[in-house]
Amino acid sequence: MNFFASYVQNLHGVLDQLDLAKVEGTVKLLAEARDRGQQIFLCGNGGSASTASHMANDLGKGASLGRKMPFKVISLTDNIPWMTALANDLSYEAIFAEQLRNFAQTDDVLIAISGSGNSQNVLNAVEVAREKGVKTIGWIGFGGGKLASMVDVPIVVDSDHMGRVEDAHVILMHLVCYYFMEQES
Repeated sequence: MNFFASYVQNLHGVLDQLDLAKVEGTVKLLAEARDRGQQIFLCGNGGSASTASHMANDLGKGASLGRKMPFKVISLTDNIPWMTALANDLSYEAIFAEQLRNFAQTDDVLIAISGSGNSQNVLNAVEVAREKGVKTIGWIGFGGGKLASMVDVPIVVDSDHMGRVEDAHVILMHLVCYYFMEQES
């Protein structure tokens, strides 16, 4: 029982340190993009990829269905044939950046999710996004890594424990999505 109580207690501490002003800033950027008809892209690896997919689902359906202004949201983690072709023919580091080259336009938004903040394929996506005038948000742990200084809005989860970082990212995702589902309904 001590392990479980300790894990939950540590997670509470991590959540208490979240910068809610930056969460609000994320909501504002996403609302502005939606209202202008811009696209929102998400990317990440492993657990962060599943958070990206989950957020695309919740924004694309939950926060859009039956609404006057739906979100145009794409998780760059979800086109497996394209990702594997890019990884095979170019490099794994190109799987998100090359998709963005095809789709991204000025004033779109990219949410880059990386526990370490140092995943090269995520960093490359942010570089392409910046070249194209895309607004960037980073959800990161482990002190922020390289990603924190590259994005417009970094939200750094104050933990060096991947499980708690990923837990906090899922909570961030639900904070943002349920804002749109419950506050703007």
